[in-house]
Order: sequence, then C-alpha cells, then structure tokens
Amino acid sequence: MRLRDQGRIALRYSFAFGRGYLSTFLASLSTLGLILAIGLLVTVLSVMNGFDKEMRERILALVPHITLYATDPLLDWEPVAEALRKQPEIRAIQPFVQFDALFVRGRDIETGLGIGLLATEDEGLLGALEPAVKQRFAARTDGLLLGSSLAERLGANVGDSLTLIVPRSGGSHPAETQFAAVTLVGVLTTGTELDESAAVVGLALASELAGLAGAVSGLQIRVDDLFNVHSLGWSLLADLPPGYYTTNWMMTHGNLYSAIQLSRDLVSILLFSIIGVAAFNVVSSLVLVVFDKQGDIAILRTMGASGADITGIFLMQGAMIGFLGAGLGSAFGVLLSLGIPQLVASLESLLGIRFLSTDVYPVSFLPVEILAADVAMVSLVAFSLCVLAALYPARRAARLAPALILHQERV
Repeated sequence: MRLRDQGRIALRYSFAFGRGYLSTFLASLSTLGLILAIGLLVTVLSVMNGFDKEMRERILALVPHITLYATDPLLDWEPVAEALRKQPEIRAIQPFVQFDALFVRGRDIETGLGIGLLATEDEGLLGALEPAVKQRFAARTDGLLLGSSLAERLGANVGDSLTLIVPRSGGSHPAETQFAAVTLVGVLTTGTELDESAAVVGLALASELAGLAGAVSGLQIRVDDLFNVHSLGWSLLADLPPGYYTTNWMMTHGNLYSAIQLSRDLVSILLFSIIGVAAFNVVSSLVLVVFDKQGDIAILRTMGASGADITGIFLMQGAMIGFLGAGLGSAFGVLLSLGIPQLVASLESLLGIRFLSTDVYPVSFLPVEILAADVAMVSLVAFSLCVLAALYPARRAARLAPALILHQERV
C-alpha cells in the first residue's frame, strides 16, 4: 500500500467526512485534550519566563548588584571608587547613605527605608526617573522621592511638604533624633516591592540626617555578570585594605530568584504530566477506533494490505492528532499568554481587588515573555508522545485476524 493511501485512510479515520462518527469523535476528543494541555503549559511557561525576566531586568536594574560597606563611615570615598574601577567587570559605582526613617504628613505617619544618592547618577532608582522629575530632584537640596505605595499611604502628592524623622543609630536620647522638612518632588513607580518603602533624598542631606558628617555608608556597585557577584565581591576586597565587607543581590533577592526557578520547574513537570495524560487518551481512543474499524481492517488485509501497512495507518492517525493538537495548542497558548495580563487587569478592575500586590509579590502585575524555544519544545514533546502512544493500537490492529473478524460479522 502506498504511503499516500495510508495517509488518506488515516485522515478519514481521524476527520471522517460522512460516516465514521465514532472515530471522528474520539480523535476530536483526543485532539481537544492535547490542545488544552499544550495551551496551559505554554501559558504557564510564558508567565514564569516573565517573572524571571522582570527579576533580571527590572528588580535587579534598581537594586545594587554588590554593596561595599566600611566598618567606619567612609569619608573619602573617591579613591576607593577609583581603585575598584580597575576591575573590568564593574559597570558603575555610586556612593550612598542608608537610614531608617519616619515620614510624617499631617496625622499620617509611615516608616520607610531612606536612601541618599547623588542626583547626577543615571543608574538604579534615579535611572528609572523621568528627566523632568530628576531635574526637580537635582534642583532642590530638600527634595524627596517616595515609592508610589508609600506616597499613597501618606496621601502625599508632588509638591507637598513632609517631615522626615531619623533616629540616630544606637541612640536613645530624643536629642539624637534628627528632623528635616522635605518636599516631595516625584513618585517612584517601579512596579516592584521598592514602591512600598523606598525614599530617596540627596546624598548630603542623608549624610547629615544619619549623623555621618559628610561621610557615606558605602558604595553601590553594578556589574555586567549578575551571577558572578560572589567571586567578584571577594576579588574587590582583596584590592582594598582591611575594614571593608560586601553584600550582593543574591543575599537579598537570591531566594526569590531561586523560588521563581523552582516554581517554573515544578509547574513544568506537572503540566508535562498533563500532556502525558492527554497522550494516554490517544491510546485509549485509538484502541476504540481499532475496535470500531476492525471490519475495515479485515477487508484491507484481504485486499493485500500487510501488517506494516495497517500499522502505518494508525501511526499516521496518531501523528495527525499530535500535529493538529500541537499546532492549535501552541497557537492557543500564545494567544492566551498575550491576553492574560489584560484579563487579570480587567478582573482586578471589575472585582476591585489586587491579585498581585508589591507588599506580598515582587511585582504588581502579571509579566509574560513568550519564548519560541519553549513553544517548540512543548510541541515537539507532545507530537512525539502522540506518535509513541499510537504504537500499541497500531500493533494491535496489525495483529487482527481478518478471517475471524469477517466470520464474526457474518454471524
């Protein structure tokens, strides 16, 4: 039997036009299960890829990759920065002052993490600002930038005056507490957890409030290779005298990144098992098709079709189900991935709730990144499983005894 004839018969058994309603129904049911499984897997992988991308490109673009601290306040930081710039892996270095503070507006009081930065810097939090906001921040010595959630809890708008209260580290006497009147010049809307507590002031004001008398807390360092921060941190300390230590983003956000990777792997295993169940459904469907079409198989055998021809017909049927399911499932998954952020936003607006809030999750929206490699991998695995699933029904069909079947039908 020619390959074209095998394909024609397999196509008729899978998508029969006219008779063969049972085989068509079973093939359609198997295809539908495959489409749903592949679509869900592609969607979940795209969402997890989105979280991974946001972690690397948004969150890690705002926080320092390596932070260098000095055991004593660092007064003359420029020579230290120059020494560190000899490392070719370093992209940018900026001084900072860090302190805990209370922000008061009328009767509203909120806590926040104060960060003092040079207004001329273009990296990190200041790099995410619009030029007009950054210009206002640089123009005022009392300028303040607040995270959007923190500003919302305070009910503060751009141009409002706030009182900044900073207790001195290790101090307990009220006289050691510093007060400063500041003006809100901009709101940080990063879509990350930084919106909950971040507050940025000028480096000079922060140093005064923290009681460092012009010194800084340390240096924020940005590098090209995000996953080489451990060894690079030790290398930096080797070039400096004693009295310095480093932290890196893996210490502060490494657990989150690992959790995203672990969740992606576990969900992938779970949904690949669903594709396996859909492939098992192909087995059961084709076994029933073999039972339904055993009369046709017997006639084909009496007309000269070999066992290999019968096996080829049902392998082609499994391949057709796998090909159609993989194609439509991938298209469904891509379309669902593209539409799910808007769907979630619409549900949040309709129900008046936030599914993702930065006080719990790292970002306040559902990110999506569709990778062609993931779509191709899922489609290939699903197609291969369908072909393998068709082996047993195909072998069973090839072993049917045509004389016995025709005798049973005659009786």
